[in-house]
Amino acid sequence: MRDIPPEQSLIEYPSQFPIKVMGANVEGFAEAVVRVAQQFDPGFDAASIETRPSKAGNYLGVTITITATSREQLDELYRTLSTHPMVKVVL
Repeated sequence: MRDIPPEQSLIEYPSQFPIKVMGANVEGFAEAVVRVAQQFDPGFDAASIETRPSKAGNYLGVTITITATSREQLDELYRTLSTHPMVKVVL
């Protein structure tokens, strides 16, 4: 992946950046997503998450909004969430 110079980035840092994470609707899923968010944004407020179960209730969508400080931070956060065993999709 090539580096994008800050002046060509579509995101201004720092900024509030929403991320949607989907996984099985099981106990502990939302808390696991919150723990990952807190690793990358120490000021992340767990009370700010939004959850939405799928129509059948088998899956849970969790939206977190973190304070993005750099492209590297976002890339690593996406990588960490994508490889988490409870996570199916990260948008």
